[in-house]
Amino acid sequence: MSETTSSAEQEELSNYARQAISEGSKSFAGASRLFRSDMRASAQLLYAWCRHCDDVIDGQVAGFKDEDATQEEIAERLSLLRTQTQRAIDGKADSPAFAALAYVVKRHEIPERFPFELLDGFEMDAIGHHYKSIDDTILYSYYVAGVVGVMMAMIMGVRDDEVLDRACDLGIGFQLTNISRDVMDDWNIGRVYLPQDWLDEMGVPRDNIGAPKSRVPVFKVVDRLLDTAESYYDSAYFGIGELPFRAACAISTARRVYREIGRQVRHRQHTAWDSRTVVSKPKKYAGACLAVMDSTYAHTLGRLSRPPARTGLWTRAR
Repeated sequence: MSETTSSAEQEELSNYARQAISEGSKSFAGASRLFRSDMRASAQLLYAWCRHCDDVIDGQVAGFKDEDATQEEIAERLSLLRTQTQRAIDGKADSPAFAALAYVVKRHEIPERFPFELLDGFEMDAIGHHYKSIDDTILYSYYVAGVVGVMMAMIMGVRDDEVLDRACDLGIGFQLTNISRDVMDDWNIGRVYLPQDWLDEMGVPRDNIGAPKSRVPVFKVVDRLLDTAESYYDSAYFGIGELPFRAACAISTARRVYREIGRQVRHRQHTAWDSRTVVSKPKKYAGACLAVMDSTYAHTLGRLSRPPARTGLWTRAR
């Protein structure tokens, strides 16, 4: 992977990253196959570090989360992650996850603020941050997903801020979809990401989100959240033409699959949380085919016109 990494170390890191992805995200694993090999390796290594940090915060071992951790214990975990992250950036990684991060940030010259912003997002989960408005929910979505979109775009060679903003938009769209799909699962572990003011408008107390009588008004809030996600998906499309073609196909596939999750939540309405919403293999394959068409258009005719402005969308700090 680099001039200072032995072939045995390279293979160990690659195996570690592939295992993390196979256990954590089949959708990402599938989409990442479309990357060329070196880009796929970096994307998988970045994912492995993100997954490791998420598991550490949750105290997760063998798929089980530590639901009884005290705030002091969680604070210690965050502090350790920040220390290990800084050591990795300084070239002193002490485990496979942080060696993966060290390789990615050095290879692709990723500013250190971005890994630390992801940790800030994990902290928001850990302390039970209260999301009063849609702006709060979107800010959280930036920290846990939009910033990953930015780092992924950098792995693909992007440095233009306007294109990075589109990558950020895609990550935010992903996270808003995740929130919509997982409302009840999150509520059951004490996490509520829906904007409080929207819940208030529907007359749903935070503590009653999971009540049967709340299902219909909660769905109305989720429907509104998915409208917001659509705006970010639309914006993200206009960055696809600036990615290498194979990478564009991979990202377009993920965009279509996640959008389909949102559509299925809408179709199921207030029954959407009776079972987990998933996208079938035939629909994933169809999404991949359409994604190739999206990417082809973006790389040809799409380049003849200037992308529309991101009017009304939240914008990250530069």
